[in-house]
Amino acid sequence: MTSRLILVGPPGAGKGTQAARLSEALGVPAISTGDIFRANVKEQTELGRRAQRYMDAGEYVPDEVTNEMVRARLAEDDAAGGFLLDGYPRTADQVAELDGMLADAGTSLDAVVELTADTDEVVARLLQRATEQGRADDTEVVIRRRLEVYAEQTAPLTDIYAQRGLLTQVDGMGSIESVTERLLSALGASS
Repeated sequence: MTSRLILVGPPGAGKGTQAARLSEALGVPAISTGDIFRANVKEQTELGRRAQRYMDAGEYVPDEVTNEMVRARLAEDDAAGGFLLDGYPRTADQVAELDGMLADAGTSLDAVVELTADTDEVVARLLQRATEQGRADDTEVVIRRRLEVYAEQTAPLTDIYAQRGLLTQVDGMGSIESVTERLLSALGASS
């Protein structure tokens, strides 16, 4: 049974939805960097205060702070038996940092799952979500650019994990239930 996972995929592919479903099915916490940031800021931890300064200035939180937050989160008791990372790593440097964290803990990744999605379908999904949630700044041009940036930034990471034999691609299109079934099947788990 696979228990130490990374879930990647373009905006609109359903990562958040599937991470929650996989977390429940596999009995491991779904850990998103966004949740880690919010928790540290809310709890006013030292790392949270450091991250808040960058977030308030509209800047990316530096790798050093992000890495420390992820290291602390993976050291929590609920992650001892496994985890599902969503949103980390995002860079080759973060891949190396995660490798070090896992080596320090005497473990390694079991799998990296990439949810694949048809670009036009994802654009349509995100435009629909923008309309439903009143996100006027999510125009088709903006969404397509976000997808381009995702592809540029993620391709090097998926290449690293493919070379290690850890990458599995799963079609993220279809009903929520059918995507979950494909994910569990790809991971050798049953629902």
